[in-house]
Amino acid sequence: MTLAYFDCFSGAAGDMIVGALLDAGASIDRVRQTLSLLDVSGYSVEATKITKQGFAATRFTVHVEPGDQPHRRLQDVLDILAAPALPDRIVTQARLIFEKLAAAEARAHGTDADSVHFHEVGAVDAIVDVLSAVTALDELGVDRAVCSPICVGSGTVRTAHGVLPVPAPGTAVLLEGVPITGGDEPGELITPTGAAILTAVADAFGPLPSMTPQAVGYGAGQRDSAGRPNVLRVILGTVVDDAETDEVVILEASVDDTTGEAVGHCLERLLDAGALDAYCLPIYMKKSRPGSLLIVISTFADADRLAEIIFAETTTFGVRRSTARRSKLCRVHETVETPFGAVRMKVGRRGGQVITASPEYEDCRRIAKENNLTLRDVMNAAVVAWERARS
Repeated sequence: MTLAYFDCFSGAAGDMIVGALLDAGASIDRVRQTLSLLDVSGYSVEATKITKQGFAATRFTVHVEPGDQPHRRLQDVLDILAAPALPDRIVTQARLIFEKLAAAEARAHGTDADSVHFHEVGAVDAIVDVLSAVTALDELGVDRAVCSPICVGSGTVRTAHGVLPVPAPGTAVLLEGVPITGGDEPGELITPTGAAILTAVADAFGPLPSMTPQAVGYGAGQRDSAGRPNVLRVILGTVVDDAETDEVVILEASVDDTTGEAVGHCLERLLDAGALDAYCLPIYMKKSRPGSLLIVISTFADADRLAEIIFAETTTFGVRRSTARRSKLCRVHETVETPFGAVRMKVGRRGGQVITASPEYEDCRRIAKENNLTLRDVMNAAVVAWERARS
């Protein structure tokens, strides 16, 4: 598996992401070839090698011809991305990025996504940045992306809506659930386009995962300061352990006026909706009231949707969110034949060695019911069949 780790110690922008991927080995010719399929004109792109405060880096620049670029709405951008010659996988990823941008701006400004005028991110350079980043990731064969905590900067930034605090409102929405830090650098270090790309392509945010590096690239930003170099680093490599390590979101909600049936129903909905795990613990709350602590383990992509289920199904007024790093066994299913029928075994391996194997409950439950057997007898038969097959 090829993994890309984005090290955002000095923030990120669309051009920095593209520059880092080009610096790590992606081809500017492949990027230009993809861009030529769009029904957009009035620009050219350039990749140049520079030194940025002691770092050799690649600067990706979009040169826009004189003249006003239109302020586009979401549908305008999606129509541009609907070019028939573009590969579906690239179109799908690029659409997701702009849909995230539109949804974030709509929330920040109290409107709907279809009515949002993108302003800064609707011009041709943002469309080029997004499509170039997706193309470069595709060319490099990146299977998974992980991102460090993002340095967002501090102070204010001037936008089409006036002077706003850093991170800008739309960017702040995009970064919900993502670990961020202000840092000591004044100004905006993470742009809306950069935030949208990273939150769309990365499935985890946290420290550098275990991996074998194959290439390192630096993408240069437009800022020059006496502080940290304005570059984004990407490390490309292969995952070194089939046990894998990833980052997850932990959602927690305390409830003391929801029935046990309602909590159980909520847990079922959360698991059906894709929660990695969901359970509750008995707790005592204010005034010694007995209650329940609802705990949900989620991917970053599903966290917002699962939080909405908690709000809808319980009486809680708040859902806490934190991130955690977890190590996982490499999990596969293998089928064994028992005297009562086929049973799937859930097998966990680490370093190529089998650590654990257990029968799938639903298979054993069905066989036990169909044959008037005890669940224990069916599960024991599956373990015996598994051990016999291994010997």
